[in-house]
Amino acid sequence: MHFIGQKYFWDYSKSTEISQMLKPSLFSVLFFSSVFLKAQVPSQEDSSSKKNKPFSPSPAAQVDMIDIARNLFKKGTPRREDTIIDKKGKVHFGAFPAAGYTLETGFAGVISANAAFFTNIHNHEQENISSILTSLAYTSHNQIIFPIQSNIWIKSNKYNLLTDWRYLKYPSETYGLGGHTKLDSGYSLTYSYLKLHQTFLFRIGKELYAGLGIDLDHFWNIQEIDPTTSQTDYRRYGFHTEETASGISLNLLFDSRRNPINPQKGLFANIIFKPKFIFLGSTSNWQSLLVEVRSYQKVPRGSGNILALWSYNWFTVGGTPPYLLLPSTGWDEFSNTGRGYIQGRFRGRNMLDQEAEYRFVITPNGLFGGVVFVNAESFTDMGSNRFEVISPGAGIGIRVKLNKFSRTNVALDYAWGSQGSQGFFVNLGEVF
Repeated sequence: MHFIGQKYFWDYSKSTEISQMLKPSLFSVLFFSSVFLKAQVPSQEDSSSKKNKPFSPSPAAQVDMIDIARNLFKKGTPRREDTIIDKKGKVHFGAFPAAGYTLETGFAGVISANAAFFTNIHNHEQENISSILTSLAYTSHNQIIFPIQSNIWIKSNKYNLLTDWRYLKYPSETYGLGGHTKLDSGYSLTYSYLKLHQTFLFRIGKELYAGLGIDLDHFWNIQEIDPTTSQTDYRRYGFHTEETASGISLNLLFDSRRNPINPQKGLFANIIFKPKFIFLGSTSNWQSLLVEVRSYQKVPRGSGNILALWSYNWFTVGGTPPYLLLPSTGWDEFSNTGRGYIQGRFRGRNMLDQEAEYRFVITPNGLFGGVVFVNAESFTDMGSNRFEVISPGAGIGIRVKLNKFSRTNVALDYAWGSQGSQGFFVNLGEVF
């Protein structure tokens, strides 16, 4: 099971006790998710005139789980005004406690939180919504997972500040390199990991941005635990107990989405070139290239249903990256590629991942929605460096509205992959 920044994942392919594992995990998620925190930072406007003002909901008034929790603990509490009316000059915060059990983690507890806000309260109609995501997880196997991720828009979208910091201390499954690896060949790696990525972008055209980032990735106390063979792909590739990658990133971004947390329309295209340098502290010199495109369209037009497409392509263009920084399933920024497969299921020097998801409304008040999705990914093999195997996945899911102001959903998905791989995934926010 992984957490925000590392998605929750129950891998049922390793156990026949599916129902026994599923019931406590689902019950814990749904039970604890009924408890939320909400903080509002008032704008410079005088809000006292609104305090006693009655609110008349429209036929399509939006409801989230914060509304439900408020009514549950204090019956008769007026429902909060909906997304369109009540967003100016406020920080909308939601917390998501959960608990569960898997064979990989044992018992685990996590608190996830997100905040959504506008940095310019006087021009919020033209400004993208900013967000901060974080969580803290601890498991009975003494694993610690602590990410902080933010996407901040400044001066009416003139500047974009991206943060991806995380500390991990937990085992990660690995199965070798390439697409021909087998599910029963997996074993655990244990390590500690510190990731500090900071990117600053500035607008060079309408919705077009360029910028520079500084990246540091440091792994230490790396150990292979009970590998299935003494000569693993990791050993052949080059095993080290400590590895560092340090360098810069050159970024070109097009983003026409108004709400990156849950886009209703728009296009996202991102190209990132990342060179690493020994003189900046890297273990070796190497370079990678990321090419990512996301598209969102309402289907049918005018409805609340969204067809979302995602292309995520990660290449090694020179040098020898650390094994743990090679392109791999579920090691994108939000750990979401390849639903249907456990994180780290496939790994190689180059990766292609294509996904499509149809998101549809179940209740008119926005509290419940659903999704169906398909995906396929491929990795180059160690010897030939060619894409030889395509690994498909598919699944279904439920969306529960956590925060109607930011349109943040709790995403509950079940997905199937090849070779009997399948699992249950939970995310705070949309998968992409």
